[in-house]
Amino acid sequence: MRAAKARETDERILAAALQSFGTKGFEATSLDHLAGELGITKQTILYHHPSKAELLDAVIDRASIDLTATFDAALSGAGPGWDRIDALVRSVFRLALRRPELLGLVREVSRLGAPASTRVAQNLEPLVARAQRFLGDEMDAGRMRRSDPALVLVSAYSTVLGVATEVEVLRAVGIEPTLRSTVARRRELLAFLHSALVAPT
Repeated sequence: MRAAKARETDERILAAALQSFGTKGFEATSLDHLAGELGITKQTILYHHPSKAELLDAVIDRASIDLTATFDAALSGAGPGWDRIDALVRSVFRLALRRPELLGLVREVSRLGAPASTRVAQNLEPLVARAQRFLGDEMDAGRMRRSDPALVLVSAYSTVLGVATEVEVLRAVGIEPTLRSTVARRRELLAFLHSALVAPT
């Protein structure tokens, strides 16, 4: 009973920290404020995570699991070739609408640099390796333009994340984006990526 209660408290702490780190930023997040929002003491947070940095590590680990599961689910129903890229882009846009704090955390960790960015890279390394192998195989088969798979992946990641999280940026300044404008951005991005990546037939 006590262990279950402790797990439930930790889940609440991680969810609140993810929301704050992903929307306000790491430096702007106060453990005192988090504790007040959760109706617990700061000491309770520190019991589960002995420092703010260790709390960030735990949030990164949990977010990495969530991101991997989301992308795996998107790919499990996708066809071969371009369909897999299309499915991933659509899943990122869904995340931007439904769980913007997840993509916000990725952006915040990139800004913070090491050791946080190193932790994300290590957590997502299997996903990145699979993506690079996929791109390499598609290039070898002549279905995608020949290029450096690692560079293509980094470029696509930056482009997709930037366009998708524009929704979050708009909300941050008090502008509620419409579903129509989001769909239009996604459509234009997919057309751009298709033109840049897929080899002409």
